[in-house]
Amino acid sequence: MVPVAFYSRYLPDLVALCVVTLAQSAGLLAILRGPAAGAGKVVRRALVSAWAASLAVLVLGTVLRFARVARYFPSWFSGWGRGIAILWAFLSLLMLAAYALSRVVPRPRVAHSPARRTLLRSLRWAVLGAPVAALGYGTFIQRFRLSLLEKNLFIPGLPKDLEGLRVVQLTDIHLSPFLSVRELERAVEIANETRAHIALVTGDLITTESDPLDECLDRLSRLRADAGIWGCMGNHEIYAGTEEYTQVEGARLGIHFLRQEARLLRFGGADLNLAGVDYQRSGRPYLPGVEELIVPGAFNVLLSHNPDAFPVAAQKGFPLTIAGHTHGGQVRVEILGRDLNIARFFTPYVYGIYRQGNSSIFVSRGIGTIGLPARLGAPPEVALLKLCRT
Repeated sequence: MVPVAFYSRYLPDLVALCVVTLAQSAGLLAILRGPAAGAGKVVRRALVSAWAASLAVLVLGTVLRFARVARYFPSWFSGWGRGIAILWAFLSLLMLAAYALSRVVPRPRVAHSPARRTLLRSLRWAVLGAPVAALGYGTFIQRFRLSLLEKNLFIPGLPKDLEGLRVVQLTDIHLSPFLSVRELERAVEIANETRAHIALVTGDLITTESDPLDECLDRLSRLRADAGIWGCMGNHEIYAGTEEYTQVEGARLGIHFLRQEARLLRFGGADLNLAGVDYQRSGRPYLPGVEELIVPGAFNVLLSHNPDAFPVAAQKGFPLTIAGHTHGGQVRVEILGRDLNIARFFTPYVYGIYRQGNSSIFVSRGIGTIGLPARLGAPPEVALLKLCRT
């Protein structure tokens, strides 16, 4: 019997492979019956060969998703193999959509003026080239534009001695072939420049079990904050089977991962109760027993990798939740005023500050990438949160 975990992890990849293959096949038929209808055999065979090569890349990227296959290849090959396949799948869908849109643009005719013919040709090429330019920018430029984001969090009833408390957050690092150790070191340097009171690491240190977890923990241990380094586990710690090791080795290096537990931190005359939970799997009740971690009279803060737990956290009495997981959408496109990104299919809490009653959540874009080695409209960040009284 196939375990449920298989479906949750791999079924979306298999569905995506089928969808992209069908779309590319439909696109091939449209081109063969359209622009290439009168082309010679060489051109038509080249188009079919390109389709076959594309299918091979997609299949390779999909099978590399399986640990039993990926373990026979170097980590960089598995990572970039999957990344290139996903990048090509995404780009091909955008190009097919652009091709369909370009068919709407009138074709230049002899009767048109030279200026009009030039305009129409330029417009058609611009429509076809836009997806390539956008993904190229996201892959080679915006993915590396790490910056510091500063946010003021206004909290009703915040204790006076917690006014101005600075919390720096690093999340979704995904130290892997897509993110180098040097880039992580830069993120740590940015975080240390904030002179924060508390440093947080909210999950997904790596992507797969073959990624350099020890190097990641070593660099994160260089974070500096008055009240220490605290964190919670993400879904990729579960996928890689590294939860126990991450907790034990992290503690040895001074990084305290909270797993269904809490620690009381004292700032002046105020207590801040920092609670942390492991990744909350969808389809199961969120935050079971978390109310036992709340300390009456203290300011209770919950660290939860995925932000979907926020409504339950608010209901159970946490005035502040800090999360990541979504990468801010990672690739965000705004069309007709609508923000389109994959994360919105899974959660309404994609990026920024959200409120429910007197409770708030902050969701960070994080540092690394997953699947697609690109960021578009969601650049990487180190987040500095400043607690403020209302």
